[in-house]
Amino acid sequence: VQLQASGGGLVQAGGSLRLSCVASGRTFSTYIMGWFRQAPGKEREFVATISRSGGSTYYADSVKGRFTISKDNAKNTMYLQMNSLKPQDTAVYYCAADKEGTRYSMREYEYDYWGQGTQVTVSS
Repeated sequence: VQLQASGGGLVQAGGSLRLSCVASGRTFSTYIMGWFRQAPGKEREFVATISRSGGSTYYADSVKGRFTISKDNAKNTMYLQMNSLKPQDTAVYYCAADKEGTRYSMREYEYDYWGQGTQVTVSS
């Protein structure tokens, strides 16, 4: 599967953005999906994950209550709604797909496919 992330941009602190991740192919509903991010000079970190059906989600503590992950299997698309953005949310955001997991996945090594990343910059 090929993943294409989009929706990043420059926003002021307190603002919102919605990221999208479009997947190629007909098997999108069989993948656990996730969002990760990498800030300058830091390692890539987990942000959120969603189960194959979209019924289960899990978030990093740093974004819980502010970000919402969702997926539309009919459109082969996953979303990350980001509200109340903070300067520390500035990073390149990556979407990823896991074909073997059991429910949802929080570790990089569990994911088989990665998108190219989209830059999110939050100004103070």
